[in-house]
Order: sequence, then structure tokens, then C-alpha cells
Amino acid sequence: MTAATHSTLFPQGSGGTPYAPPTGADAVLEGLDPEQRAVATALHGPVCVLAGAGTGKTRAITHRIAYGVLAGILQPSSVLAVTFTNRAAGEMRGRLRQLGAHGVQARTFHSAALRQLQYFWPKAIGGGMPRLIDRKIQLVADAAATLGTRLDRGELRDVTAEIEWSKVTQTVPADYAYAAAKAGREAPRDPTEIAHLYAAYEDLKRDRSVIDFEDVLLLTVAILQDRHDIAEQVRAQYQHFVVDEYQDVSPLQQRLLELWLGDRDSLCVVGDASQTIYSFTGATPDHLLDFRARHPGATVVKLVRDYRSTPQVVRLANGLLAQARGRAADHRLELVSQRAPGPEPAYTEYTDEPAEAEGAARRIRELIDAGVPAAEIAVLFRTNAQSETYEQALADTGVPYQLRGAERFFDRPEVRKASIALRGAARFGGNDSLLDEAVDLPSQVRAVLSGEGWTAQPPAGSGAVRERWESLAALVNLAHDLAAARPAATLGDFVAELDERANAQHAPTVQGVTLASLHAAKGLEWDVVFVVGIAEGMLPITYARTDEQIEEERRLLYVGVTRARERLQVSWA
Repeated sequence: MTAATHSTLFPQGSGGTPYAPPTGADAVLEGLDPEQRAVATALHGPVCVLAGAGTGKTRAITHRIAYGVLAGILQPSSVLAVTFTNRAAGEMRGRLRQLGAHGVQARTFHSAALRQLQYFWPKAIGGGMPRLIDRKIQLVADAAATLGTRLDRGELRDVTAEIEWSKVTQTVPADYAYAAAKAGREAPRDPTEIAHLYAAYEDLKRDRSVIDFEDVLLLTVAILQDRHDIAEQVRAQYQHFVVDEYQDVSPLQQRLLELWLGDRDSLCVVGDASQTIYSFTGATPDHLLDFRARHPGATVVKLVRDYRSTPQVVRLANGLLAQARGRAADHRLELVSQRAPGPEPAYTEYTDEPAEAEGAARRIRELIDAGVPAAEIAVLFRTNAQSETYEQALADTGVPYQLRGAERFFDRPEVRKASIALRGAARFGGNDSLLDEAVDLPSQVRAVLSGEGWTAQPPAGSGAVRERWESLAALVNLAHDLAAARPAATLGDFVAELDERANAQHAPTVQGVTLASLHAAKGLEWDVVFVVGIAEGMLPITYARTDEQIEEERRLLYVGVTRARERLQVSWA
């Protein structure tokens, strides 16, 4: 099972039989290695899990929650597990469901805070809650216009990022210039001007009665700080906390966590300082690195057995970190591969970037022709701007691809239309002649989607037609997976599964090579990974000048390297 391609929502036992949940608490511990078992059975007091890439951290913490629930030590409704993406939270919920730990809340920080804010707003503030905006950019543009300032698209994006950083570090507009200088940030414009833009943005939000995502956390923090009765109500609900990817928490998220906890210490955090790659958003590994100082009696468990990558890939990853400097480097984990040996990483130099893209595309074509599924191959780069060259090279070679971090799967027009058609068929299928010949779930889904443009054979070439077909083919594959795991599943069950996945942004497999930035690749894995553009000025990126910035670039490369299970290709022009 892999985060990159295979669903954890359809587990299967040996021989493809449907997976049966564990029969009791002790059964949850079966199959865990000694360190994972130590995590699963450490249910009291503060616990810090230092988990290297590919060491099964999600497995360890979900088994820990399930073991606590099935042993009667944790009440499911009193556990709150928080992570950073909807996809990770959805995967955690799926695993907990498999393990029989029903009723446990697994959410992002924002989702958990938003629920509390919506619930307590009438009591704490009164009246209706302001509307939550999805995107800030238009509002930032409007704020700039009120000051007579024109920002191009790039400047808009950069100023928006500065506002987001300010809010998660709890910096008010008047303090921005000082805080940015202290943090060594390279402001996209004069810091005083950004402070004015930030203040105008906040004023405009108030005038229009809207809030942004950072406000969700800020307002929840403010209510919990000011209203002890509400804070006690939240603490009575949640007794036990688990925080995944703890190296990525911002000061604002840490403050919210402290308010949830109160004076208790029933907290388990999981992280790896060597995978801190979001410091530009306000994330800091300090909370993870200081955990034992704040909680002197904490249980600390290190997970270093790497089940993902071959010894050859792990050796390169360890070698990368061996050169690291700074505080995170002092706490690095030396990974130990648990897999059979594979090929050595390959290094290739090209004359220029188009030649590098063509070389990667040719090699990918050879791998696919040799039987490697396209969905098990990824091309990872430092900046999104590098994507276009690789898209063209793959299209020229006839290789299907998908962009990660582009339009989200469930937001695609063809997927929305297909979902409506499937929902209609599930509701009125008895009267649909299309379904007369369909005897099982996969054939029903194929029949419905054939009306939306799905065909048994993919269309020739690349482009929009091919991308639409890939989306529909992913839904057909998902129907096969669901039917294999639950033979009695109906079309209604399939629609419910799609709804759950859409809420969690847990997209099904698209049969194409993944193109992604190194940041977007975090948390995923593939059999074959091409890490491209490893040249001075691109990685490390030009604007990484301080020692801390260079070390973050090193960690970014480490994340890229550790996405590979079997083959790693590193190239530069």
C-alpha cells in the first residue's frame, strides 16, 4: 500500500479477500516492529515520535490510537488527531476505520478550529459568523487599489504570502517591518509598504464581513484565551491529542494546541526535523526539537527502519544529511533500509534544460515499455515554472502525465459531470436501459461513464481530450478497487465513497506519470523518481543565501530523494 497510488480505504487481506478489522487490542499490535509497537503502547503522558522518511509513522500512530480505543484506555470521541492536509486527515480516518477505531476525530488544524469557531460563535461573539473566503488574492488586489498601489500577478502572490506569514507568526501590521527583518525575510516590496497593504487588507475584510483561513485559527485562539468556560468545554470534549508532521507547526498552531491541552499532558507528537521544508510559511521545527525540554518526562521513540526505499536510495539520503549543519541536523535520523538491494542512483548531466527534459522523457518511455506502470513514476522539480518543459517532452514521447498541485481532481469539470451522472444512476438506475446489461459495480460505472466520454481504449495523443479520459479512467479503476474489497458494494456505495474522497481530497489513481514540485511531493512515494534541475541557482534556489536557507534546500532535496522506492535518477543541465 502506498500513499502515492493505492487507496488505504479498500484494504485487502491475503489472496485479495476483504480485510477484516482486528478482533481485539492485542491483534492491533501484530505486524508492528519493536519501535512501532513501543509507540502504539505508549498511551500515557507526553510522547514524542521521531520518525524518518518511510518508517511507517502513520501506521504507528493509527495503531496507537486503535490500540488505546480497543483496550478501553481511550474513549474514541475524546481523541483528536490533527495533521496538515485534508488528504492526510482522510487517509488517517480510513486507516482508523479499518482498525475498528470508529468515532475518532482526524482533522486538519483549520478544520478542527473551524468546527469549534462555528459552534461557539453565537455564544462568544453573537450574531452570524462572517463568510470564510477561499482565496485572498482578489482581496489583496482590492486593498492595494484603495492605497493607489498597482501589483502585478507575481507581486500579488508574494504580498499575499507575506500577509499569511505575518498572521501565522501572530505579527500585526504595525510590527511587520521589524518582524520580517528579524526573521531574515526578503520582502517583495518596501516593508513599510507591505505593512500598509496588510493593514488595508484587514480593514477591507472587516468592511466586507469576511474572514480568511488564518483568521479561523486566530479567532479560535482568541475565544479560548478570553472565555475560560468555552475553553473548559473544549477540554472536556477532547482528552487526548495526536499531532502528525509536528515539525511543520507554526507559532499560531502551537498556541491553539496549548489552549486545547490546558494543563494536561496527554499529547503524542510525530515528526522529523530533517523534513522541515515550509519555514517560509511560518513552520518551525523548534516545537519538535524543544519537546523534551518542555516535557522532561516525555517518552521518546525513534523510528529509523525504512520500509520504503532500497539500501542504495537510503545511503544517498543519509549521505545528504551527513553534510547538514544547524539545529535540525543535530537531531537527524540515520535510516536503515529494510528492503532488498536495488540499482544504484543514476546521475546524468545535460547541455541544457530542454535536453534534460527530453532525456528524462526517453528514459520514462523505456521504463513504461519495460512494464513499469506510468502511475509509479514521478518527475520532481524545485519550481512550478519547470513543469512546462517536462509536460512538452512527455507529450512528444506519447507518455500520459498528471500535474500534482494543479487543479484538484474533484474540481475538474469532467469529474463533476461524471459524479452527477453516477448519482442520478444510483438513484434512478432501475429505469436506466444503460444499466440493463451491467451485472456488477465496475460494469455499471463503465456503462454510466461511457455516456460521459469514457472508452475502453485511450484516445491517441495528449492534451485536453487525453486528460479528460484519464480522469474518467481513474473513476473506473476506483470502482474495480471497491468491488474487490467489498463485493456487495452498490452504485450508491460508490457515490458515497466519491463524496468521502472529495471531502478529504483523496484523489484516485490517474494512470500517468506525476509531475510535481518537491514541496508538493511531500508525503507521497513512487517506484521510480526523477529529481531534475539539480543545478546551482535552481537547487539550491538563487534566493537561498543564509546558512538556514541553504539547509532548507538540502532538506528539500532529501525529501525528493526519499520519495523513491526502487530507482532514483538525478539530473542537471
